Amino acid sequence: MHRTAPLEIAGRINPLAANVLLDLKANARDIDLSPLTPYSVRHLGYGIEKGKLSVNVEYLVEDRKLAAKNNIRLDQLTFGEKVESSTATDLPVLMAVSLLKDKQGVIDVNLPIGGSLDDPEFSVGGIVLQVIFNVIAKAVTAPFALLGALAGGEELDHVDFAPGRAALDQEAKEKLAKLAQALDARPALRLDIVGRADPAVDRDGLKRAALERAVKRQKLASLQSGEGAPKSVDAVAVDPKEYPALLKRAYADADIQDKPRNVLGFAKDIPVAEMEKLMLAAAPADEEALRRLAAARAQAARDHLVEEGKVGAERLFLVAPKIEPAGATEKRAGARIDFALR
Repeated sequence: MHRTAPLEIAGRINPLAANVLLDLKANARDIDLSPLTPYSVRHLGYGIEKGKLSVNVEYLVEDRKLAAKNNIRLDQLTFGEKVESSTATDLPVLMAVSLLKDKQGVIDVNLPIGGSLDDPEFSVGGIVLQVIFNVIAKAVTAPFALLGALAGGEELDHVDFAPGRAALDQEAKEKLAKLAQALDARPALRLDIVGRADPAVDRDGLKRAALERAVKRQKLASLQSGEGAPKSVDAVAVDPKEYPALLKRAYADADIQDKPRNVLGFAKDIPVAEMEKLMLAAAPADEEALRRLAAARAQAARDHLVEEGKVGAERLFLVAPKIEPAGATEKRAGARIDFALR
């Protein structure tokens, strides 16, 4: 055997008792993993290039029942090329390792196990192996649950937006901050960002956003020469008292063919509600506008993660935007961005 790791065992055992009593604690440190490549290929489909294993176990057998604690620490576990093996798991092992490995390249997991010695299927080795596979399966089937645990249990797989908007609200910024924190703790992960637009809610939202921006542009035009003027339309605030006058100016500038006219052919004054209705009807909200909205949402999240979250741009990938309503079984809105890990 490879004599590369110290082993310590302490405890007590009474094998002659009517019910076997075992109270055992053991630990082994810095076991080189590369000699385990044949087992790794057989069960995982990858050889092991390097890595060390440390284990700390506590086993208690009393009244023919086992209760055990297994702390497993894998340091710098690195797999080689994939090897075809009919007995290997189909789970994405490399993805699981990326999810579990921290900034120092360490995987540290606790695996409690238990069972009855009277069970004919009972096997300590089988139980430990099953628990390890359960950890891998959970990591790859619910990756954001594991990632969210690093950020206080937050659900980090999506960010919602107001209909027709691509601006990040405070809740979205707080969620992205937690996502950046979790990505910092798992530096091997890459993130896909998918912007979405939902025609059912975003068409009307786009129209209302266009109306608001037209009104704000009127105020911005009057402030541009003043000191402390807003730097963009989105930064303009409109007081309800000044809204009707600004709306009237925006309506006058709007390219609306069916404006009500007086006997002389000039556009006549109409109530606020009527001006809003005509401007909303004329605002663009076609498929291209929805696509741009979905793309802008993804871009806003990407920029925030890079600039505020300090996530490396090389780890973030913008995926082609999707225009589709929220599914019938989905509880969240379709006006959002979704994240995927890889």
